[in-house]
Amino acid sequence: MTLSLKTCSSPRSTPKSIAGAGSDDAAASQFFHHKTSYRAHTTTLFFILVPLSLFGLFSLHCSPNTIYRATFFVTALPAKSRIVSYVTNTQDSNPYQSNGSRRIRADAVLWPGWDILVIVSPEEKVMPPQLPGENYTCFYPNGEKATARFVATLPFTNRTTFRCGLPGIYRHHHPIPTPVLASSKTFELSPETRWPDLPLWNFVIFEAISTENDVVLFVKGPNRGLGSNKPPESFRCVFGEESDTAIRTPVTSSVQEVFRCSFPNKPIDTPVKVYLEAVATDKEETKTVPSVAYFSPKRTLTEPRKKSLLCATTMVYNVAKYLREWVMYHAAIGIQRFIIYDNGSDDELNDVVEVLKSEKYDVTIVLWIWPKTQEAGFSHAAVYGSDTSTWMIYLDVDEFLFSPSWDNKSQPSDQMIRSLLPSDHESIIGQVSFKSHEFGPSNQTKHPRGGVTQGYTCRREEDQRHKSIVLLSAVEHSLYTAIHHFGLKGEYEWRVADTEEGVVNHYKYQAWQEFKAKFKRRLSAYVVDWTRVSNPKSRDRTPGLGFRPIEPEGWGQRFCEVKDLRLKRLTRKWFGHPVKDGYKMAWQR
Repeated sequence: MTLSLKTCSSPRSTPKSIAGAGSDDAAASQFFHHKTSYRAHTTTLFFILVPLSLFGLFSLHCSPNTIYRATFFVTALPAKSRIVSYVTNTQDSNPYQSNGSRRIRADAVLWPGWDILVIVSPEEKVMPPQLPGENYTCFYPNGEKATARFVATLPFTNRTTFRCGLPGIYRHHHPIPTPVLASSKTFELSPETRWPDLPLWNFVIFEAISTENDVVLFVKGPNRGLGSNKPPESFRCVFGEESDTAIRTPVTSSVQEVFRCSFPNKPIDTPVKVYLEAVATDKEETKTVPSVAYFSPKRTLTEPRKKSLLCATTMVYNVAKYLREWVMYHAAIGIQRFIIYDNGSDDELNDVVEVLKSEKYDVTIVLWIWPKTQEAGFSHAAVYGSDTSTWMIYLDVDEFLFSPSWDNKSQPSDQMIRSLLPSDHESIIGQVSFKSHEFGPSNQTKHPRGGVTQGYTCRREEDQRHKSIVLLSAVEHSLYTAIHHFGLKGEYEWRVADTEEGVVNHYKYQAWQEFKAKFKRRLSAYVVDWTRVSNPKSRDRTPGLGFRPIEPEGWGQRFCEVKDLRLKRLTRKWFGHPVKDGYKMAWQR
């Protein structure tokens, strides 16, 4: 059966970074236009607010908030020499002080939950673990400071990241000053210290990756919601921060959170910040999207290696306990390579992957710390994996592809998934999708000892959504994805398999303690905050659960409309070993 490509019908929303900021459009507009108001009122602010702040220092009746507001508005004025000086911290002429502490050049962005992600600039050499005697600290204009906690080292650019809490006094002000990162708690700020405006997570360029032909930017903000993609000619890419030396190139595609740019027409020898610039019109001035991303001219996507036919990609958070079963099963039926996009896990994921690699499974972790960017991450994977894989299947680690026709097979074969791909005479098929069966808790009270395929055997009757295997060379230039499928180039078609040919078992509604962890931190791009009454009809929401992680009555028996033992029996036959009290599966340790 051949289907035409359809856009996802679920409405989409973007996280709010500022309490009470209103819509994303309003926040972005405010971010763009607050500079104009600063320029217009600079003189007034100087003659009114500076005396006010000085008066406050000596007055017993002047509140700390008054002092803060006066100081903040004066010091937040932008420097004119930079394209977007409110994004880049200015380095002191002498970063080292007599006490041995130093200021560290860094970018930052306001994270959901009132944390600030601080990303060290490429030219700085700050590598984890922290050096003895160094206490990395974020400093703020009002004298407050916060411990900078190491988060991770970003792939591709090897930039060290820290997380700092935002003091409460700044949570009701916009713009927010970007903190100064220093290597000591005793760093002394210069009176000339500038405080660039802090980019908000809902409006920022957060990642960039180069292909052989262009540069791909991943951007929050300009395209928000379904049907809101701006024309690519509305933008330019800007490489570099100084107005007189920056290189501008055309944008060739603008879809969702993905923008593609032509390469700079001049050599660039060192990493440079890359921005997205809205083209000026008669009615509006040029506007620039702030950025924490760098273009690296020498970047290579992957190490040279033989191209595999089949790769599986997933995005995960704290799923180490499920990973062995998922990898071992899919490797046995034909997946040759696994790319794991880690969304900031703090469990034993790395340890599990190292063991799998020691057992000769080809597993790669790509650190992807950006929250609620599943669509962007999958588009990134289509670029990142294209050099090493021909077909890519996108599955969660609680999803297992199988065909009912495998029931009579005594052993798995690496030809099994290949048999589900288009044959030679179907070369116009660029994507094959498989309908999904959603399984319920099946009366389990904890993670099944033998794995999800053994423990969950009761499911909903109706097919739910689908998951796809896509020919990477067939993915359209825009990298459009609805998570469950990609847009294809015009010469390719999309086929949906019959459930007797292939189906995905989605072990979605698990034992309550397992499912509760999902409820607290889902990766879904379509439900921003599970505790908020937004997008209530999304199919990512759990029917009957509501907006609080409280176990519903009768949870263990929910979604049990069909008893389905097919994959349980099949995996027990292929991977089970009889023991005294039943079976031990190959992935159990």
